[in-house]
Amino acid sequence: MRSVSEAPGRPERGLFGIVAPGWPTDVAVVVLVGVVQLALTTLAAHRQPDRQALDLVAYLLLAAGPVALYWRWRSPALVLGIVMATSVLYFALGYPYGPAWLALIVAFWTAVTGGARRVAWVTAFVGLAAYFALAAVFDRGAPVASVPAVVAHLGWLLLVLAAAEMAMAGRQRRQAAERSRAEEARRRAGEERMRIARELHDVLAHNISLINVQAGVALHLMDEQPGQSRSALVAIKQASNDALGELRSVLDVLRQGDEAPPRTPASGLAHLERLVAGAEATGLQVRTRVEGTPRPLPAGTDLAAYRIVQESLTNVTRHAGPASATVLIAYGDTDLTVQVDDDGRGPAATGNTGSAKGNGNGIRGMRERVAALGGELATGPRPGGGFRVQARLPLEPVEEHA
Repeated sequence: MRSVSEAPGRPERGLFGIVAPGWPTDVAVVVLVGVVQLALTTLAAHRQPDRQALDLVAYLLLAAGPVALYWRWRSPALVLGIVMATSVLYFALGYPYGPAWLALIVAFWTAVTGGARRVAWVTAFVGLAAYFALAAVFDRGAPVASVPAVVAHLGWLLLVLAAAEMAMAGRQRRQAAERSRAEEARRRAGEERMRIARELHDVLAHNISLINVQAGVALHLMDEQPGQSRSALVAIKQASNDALGELRSVLDVLRQGDEAPPRTPASGLAHLERLVAGAEATGLQVRTRVEGTPRPLPAGTDLAAYRIVQESLTNVTRHAGPASATVLIAYGDTDLTVQVDDDGRGPAATGNTGSAKGNGNGIRGMRERVAALGGELATGPRPGGGFRVQARLPLEPVEEHA
């Protein structure tokens, strides 16, 4: 993508930062510059009897520059050359001083901000040299190329060019800042979409998996043991209530943003027993083990630990077949270890973490959660069968008290 200074054509903003939407503005600039240049130069001529009197050639030169400005955004370099030529010829012929240089200022400004910066600088020096050369040739009251005259005219041109360059640099900085803000907004929006997708996946996949398993049990027992199907239906009702509650919590966060805290508490290890009970309702045997001294965890770490256990138990329920699972929560001085083992029919013990269990959205979501917290996740088959998910989440070091 070209930068603004290199791209041809009309930039986003026109003269002095004013929006230039199209031909109405172009016509307005031509009329304004033309009227000011002709009228004020005519008035200034009455006080300069020593200069050449304004005639038809003078007025044609005064009008040619403003008219050329109509095409300044289409061909800034060509328009600058035309305006410079008419201005140099006007002053070299010894016509009265005045705002006859107004069109030249606009042409320089447009060239610098419209993509013809090098042409603008070259034209300035070439035009200045041509002015003094023609003034000497015509010898009609124009100043000779003395050092003070050269310095004065050169300083005037450099001032105009420097002002245009500063305006151009300021606009480029603003555009770069706008692009940076837009890219940051897109990045944050992408991260937020991923976070929402992970939350919805974890909430829905776990509970719908439980509902699916219990519905299968209820259908199987409905004819042979209708009394026992009641417990499966109760488990379905509980799982659906849990899913609705967690989904409502996620939606509350989306609706409220940072304005207010969600109305329902966020999931965390405090709800581990209810999570395990829901998994056991499907027939899965789950043992939990806690090592170290439990302590309050940061909200992000607490939620990530809960979701890792939730997704791991969901995978065991869906993929491991008849199995049991062990959930380990280990509180260390500087990290929290979350480990879920099962002894079901997991993938072969090849050490390849890209197995069937590792290719779904669940494992990928866990990996993203852990990476966002600066932790590590290891998944793969266990020696002797089964599958293991182990996550290490960094914590603030425990302070020792005397």
